[in-house]
Amino acid sequence: MRAPYASDPATSRGRLYPEEESTFRTCFQRDRDRIIHSSAFRRLKHKTQVFIEHEGDYFRTRLTHSIEVAQVARTIAGALGLDTELTEAVALAHDLGHTPFGHTGEDALERLMAPYGGFDHNAQAIRIVTSLERHYAEFDGLNLTWETLEGLAKHNGPVTGALPYALADYNARHDLELATYASAEAQVAAISDDVAYNHHDLHDGLRAELFSTDELAELPILRDCFAEVDRRYPGLNYYRRRHEALRRFFGVLVEDVIAVARTRLAEIDPQSATDVRHAGRAVIRFSQPLFDDLKVTRAFLFDRMYRAPSVVAMRAEVTAVIDALFPFLMAHPDRLPKQWRKDVEDAADETALARIVADYIAGMTDRFALQCHDRWIGGA
Repeated sequence: MRAPYASDPATSRGRLYPEEESTFRTCFQRDRDRIIHSSAFRRLKHKTQVFIEHEGDYFRTRLTHSIEVAQVARTIAGALGLDTELTEAVALAHDLGHTPFGHTGEDALERLMAPYGGFDHNAQAIRIVTSLERHYAEFDGLNLTWETLEGLAKHNGPVTGALPYALADYNARHDLELATYASAEAQVAAISDDVAYNHHDLHDGLRAELFSTDELAELPILRDCFAEVDRRYPGLNYYRRRHEALRRFFGVLVEDVIAVARTRLAEIDPQSATDVRHAGRAVIRFSQPLFDDLKVTRAFLFDRMYRAPSVVAMRAEVTAVIDALFPFLMAHPDRLPKQWRKDVEDAADETALARIVADYIAGMTDRFALQCHDRWIGGA
């Protein structure tokens, strides 16, 4: 049953370029489908989550992460009476703007782009779905609905202050009301990102043998999860034991979000999606006790996984790749693919060229970035 505060596709604010809508799909379903069929979404298969794509076949990539986020988001949205298709669309698209090599690549590109307006992966996702996907006859981008674009722009909260150029450029043409909160659906997508990575980074860290199951069993929340597994299944196989504990951890996070959301929504009593946007606070959150426990887990992951010596060493290697590719392409824009050269010819100045180069590098997969580096720069 649809809640009164859910986004309703029948009353969508529409698309920048008007289209005849589908007879059998809602506008939000159509957005989700366009995202899934986009080139940028396919490339997430070979983009880093934490471990570089070639380090192992069983670690999460940006694609598997995005699918897991969408699954969590759809579950929470359904429990709250929200529009599941809009929630899923935002969840599936939230990482489209990520560079090769994950946050390491983003940090490098942000530094290199500092003289040219900066780089932000959330704003880059907007740039991809409104400009860089060029497959349709009548428009650039995917021509997504206002609600999906709003969700991508501000799923983490209102966007204030100086805007990243990629977001400012589109917002000037299609006002996304950046100073307000996003819909409940977009907020669900954002919290589902936290649920997914807190769960799967622990799983991947165990697989990479960066920490032990015994260490994990001492963390808040997980301590109780392991105790319950040991009580119900004494003597359980090592791998099954940690899987059972981690899936309970996953369930605790999801159930907490749903309970808190129901309480906050009851307090605010919104009668429309607009009421949620103007509530003055996020309605989809973790409870404070659980959030405090999660901070301990995040600190553990930061120390033992994100800053593990092997991960830090790989970060240095791939940072060098981005640091070399950017100036090379700035000096040799003729190396860009044919379909990019018209943009280069139209570039008015160095800043415009830098943004084209950043768009191209940001769209690379891990393996393609490494291949380009070897081919163009290599042992030079």
